[in-house]
Amino acid sequence: MEVQCVALAEALGLSPIVKRIKLRSLWRFFTPYLRGGLRYAFRRDGDQLSPPWPNVLIACGRKSIPASLFVRAQSRASGGKGALTIQIQDPAIDLASFELIVAPSHDRLKGANVITSAGSLHRVTSLRLQDEAAKLSPRLTEVAPPYLGVLVGGPNTASNFTAIEATAFARQLAKAAREAGASILLTPSRRTTPEILDAIKAALANSPAWIWDGTGDNPYFGILGISRYLVVTADSVNMATEAAAAGKPLYVWPIGGRSAKFDDFHRSLRDRGVARPFDGRLESFASPSTGDMEQVTSMVQKFIDDYFGIGNEASGWR
Repeated sequence: MEVQCVALAEALGLSPIVKRIKLRSLWRFFTPYLRGGLRYAFRRDGDQLSPPWPNVLIACGRKSIPASLFVRAQSRASGGKGALTIQIQDPAIDLASFELIVAPSHDRLKGANVITSAGSLHRVTSLRLQDEAAKLSPRLTEVAPPYLGVLVGGPNTASNFTAIEATAFARQLAKAAREAGASILLTPSRRTTPEILDAIKAALANSPAWIWDGTGDNPYFGILGISRYLVVTADSVNMATEAAAAGKPLYVWPIGGRSAKFDDFHRSLRDRGVARPFDGRLESFASPSTGDMEQVTSMVQKFIDDYFGIGNEASGWR
């Protein structure tokens, strides 16, 4: 969620101040519906919210909503227009509680203050992929191109990804790499459990594979940039969106326990020819552009400029 906020801020040309708040139990349990007493909603061991209030606040996820509403109210009370609040994802409360909402199409939101994105907001650019690929290349001394890049997630509220599934997945990766004459570059996520990672390592023991061990710089963008093919697990909209933005042949490994929203999102990727289900086979195919990040950013920029009445360089909003 933080990645999406930072991605939008960077796309707008801003260097954001990042706040990571922690909610007290009552507000954490009832968010986003408990909107009273917000000055008491935040724990002291999280980042504190205090003046000077920002002109623009970008937040993501329902647990950020108490902070958005608090900053909005406090900034208005101090005079002027107050903070322009941009909420990413469906807030599940009255859309008018925020100036602007940026939501993925699978959230199915409509409103005068809603901007729809194809997937999640991301930091993928051609320049970033080129730079990160150049940094990663010297680390790949034991494997040779072409590369099959693999992004692995883990269990969450929409997925029950297990070690058994991980073994089946890794065996298909080994088969695909062998038939394509490719080496595997794999990076786990924070949600990848030790059991899942151990199962993958065991299944790939006899395959040319480079698996990030958590040391050194995260190779995530480098893998997106240097790989000929990409495979992601279906438990993350972020990973699939970022992989799609890389413009490579993209395959998605379906896992159990998916939600209707995730199904809608992955179906849209398939329908647009952006991704295919992964079944152990790899083919080169032209991936159509999924770059709506520029369009979303342009629309947000226009909304901000209209809100303040002048362009961002002259207005001094931050």
